[in-house]
Amino acid sequence: MSITKTRQKLVEMARELFARKGMENTTMNDIAVASKCGRRTLYTYFRNKEEIYYAVIESELELLSDDLDRVATMDAEPEQKLLQLIYTHLHTIKEAVTRNGTLRAEFFRNIWMVEKMRKALDAEECLIIRRIIEEGIAQGKFKVENIELIRTLYIILVADLKCLISTIA
Repeated sequence: MSITKTRQKLVEMARELFARKGMENTTMNDIAVASKCGRRTLYTYFRNKEEIYYAVIESELELLSDDLDRVATMDAEPEQKLLQLIYTHLHTIKEAVTRNGTLRAEFFRNIWMVEKMRKALDAEECLIIRRIIEEGIAQGKFKVENIELIRTLYIILVADLKCLISTIA
């Protein structure tokens, strides 16, 4: 198995265990046994449980980023892309919450780390939104004086909807 596949397997197994048992109740040995990779292999990739936990969160954010990139490059009108971007963002967040069970509580306990990763994702999403808006302006679909204002409104809308999803999920 390649290095990348082995690491992915360890991260995925850790995610499953964290979601089912919680981070506090999952040990490095649990992850090693469940992944069938062994402790030595696990410690080759990760020094401790926190490090693999951060890798789990990073993998969730990568899924969201990949989904947003797919929307940005789809063959559609700019206004459809913006709507699809909102739907995709919300759907991906909802899926992450559902998929991660008890792990979502850990996400909120480590808010400083999640916030750092979220800022990186927001920066990427801002670029995607700007590209779509500029595409719409170039095609004459959008008549926008202030791209930054529209981008900010979009971000506020998505943030509000994410809060709503997290309270009902």
